[in-house]
Amino acid sequence: MTDPARPGEGLAAEFAALRAELAAAREREAAKDARIDALLVQVGELTAQVQALVLKLSKDSSTSSKPPSSDGPGRRPRGGSSRTKSGRKPGKQPGGPGTTLRQVDQPTGRIHIPAPAACTGCATALVEVPVREVRRRQVFDLPEPAPIETVEYASEVKCCPGCGKKQMGSFPAGVDSAVQYGPGVTAKVADAVLGHHIPVHRSTLLVMELCGVQVSTGFAAGLRGRAARLLEAGFLPAVRALLAGAPVVHADETFTRTAGATVFLHVAATEHLTVIHSGNRSAAAIDAGDVLPHLSGTLVRDGYAGYSHLDQVLHAWCGAHLLRDLRGIHEADREGQLWARAMADTLLEAHRLASAARSVGREALAEDELRVIHRLYAGALARARQDNRAKNTELAAHANTLTRRFEEHREVILRFATDLTVPFTNNQAERDIRPAKVQQRSSGGCWRTLQGLADFAIVQSYLSTAGKWGINRYDALKRLFTTGAWIPHALTPDTPAA
Repeated sequence: MTDPARPGEGLAAEFAALRAELAAAREREAAKDARIDALLVQVGELTAQVQALVLKLSKDSSTSSKPPSSDGPGRRPRGGSSRTKSGRKPGKQPGGPGTTLRQVDQPTGRIHIPAPAACTGCATALVEVPVREVRRRQVFDLPEPAPIETVEYASEVKCCPGCGKKQMGSFPAGVDSAVQYGPGVTAKVADAVLGHHIPVHRSTLLVMELCGVQVSTGFAAGLRGRAARLLEAGFLPAVRALLAGAPVVHADETFTRTAGATVFLHVAATEHLTVIHSGNRSAAAIDAGDVLPHLSGTLVRDGYAGYSHLDQVLHAWCGAHLLRDLRGIHEADREGQLWARAMADTLLEAHRLASAARSVGREALAEDELRVIHRLYAGALARARQDNRAKNTELAAHANTLTRRFEEHREVILRFATDLTVPFTNNQAERDIRPAKVQQRSSGGCWRTLQGLADFAIVQSYLSTAGKWGINRYDALKRLFTTGAWIPHALTPDTPAA
């Protein structure tokens, strides 16, 4: 209570108390604001960490350049496929050639089955009753394997009475040893080991069970080296020369574990030709395939910088790789990285227009179509700069890197739209190099020697190219071990021989 005798002192005390209380309230408010600011900073940091973790954990074959084999067993890519439904039903398409087993007019043998001597219903005799019809059923089967044939070549040796020199009859080509397997056995074992990537021991068991021929694992293991030596002189130089003159060539690379180290396989391919070689991931190793340095057309590839030294060719980047990268960015922050979805839609729209133009035989897109593509492309880039302005997160760093790629390499990325001879994806090269992963899995995950990997690359080049020309693996290998390697004469089977 204020003292009536000293009113000024009482008011001063009340004002002082109020000022102290106000100061304390301001301090509490400042502390609260500081706490809120700290929490906001923490939330921002945690959000950035979550985005980085989502970006990392979401990486699979659908959101990055990781191979499908890295997705793990039973795991489907979260994003699904970017392909749209074609509208076709599963199975054989109308008008396509069928493979149904059908009866033949001239079977290998016929077994006559007479009708019963009497009716099973009323016991009436049927011996004199004429045959009304014959119902046929045919069974297609394989006979039991015949015993292996052994042919002996006996060459006479005579001594010349004039000079005393021994003269011997010439053995047929390919008969080089005192005891050896013939081309039929060799091709069957080679087809199992080289063509179907079956481990050596299991391949010998398979040939024994199916053909009744027992061969050693050493014989089977040596076939890849024998085949590679036969292909080095004629087949490889011929295919390399053809590829160097192709208007569009696909290139890709994949890693392997060989001799305890990481070694890469490189492929250069077209729809009808394949050349694979081994090495590291350097530009010199890429050139060692002796195809890309001589190429003068268009090279379809991924974004790996190792190909950038090939300045004599036009480069085209694989659209599928770019779509996977864009999906990874967008899925990490769907609201904050809308540009990635816009750029993906731009590429897909350009792909749709280019595919429609090719389907009707057009040689180029119309100017207005290209104008729309470039406008959409520029709009997506503008949104990318807006979405990542003043952001200092790992996701924004990845997004800015991808944005710069789209800014600096627009011509290369849109090559498929400006040149309709160039496909949208690099799937051709990826399909041709995929058998390396099959072989790697079947052989314990690695190659034991560098020479073994190099031989695999040579033999796979031959089998892949032959398959593209409609020659099955067994026929190609039998020809290789008898008359010599089959060699393509042109870029495509439809081109007449020179």
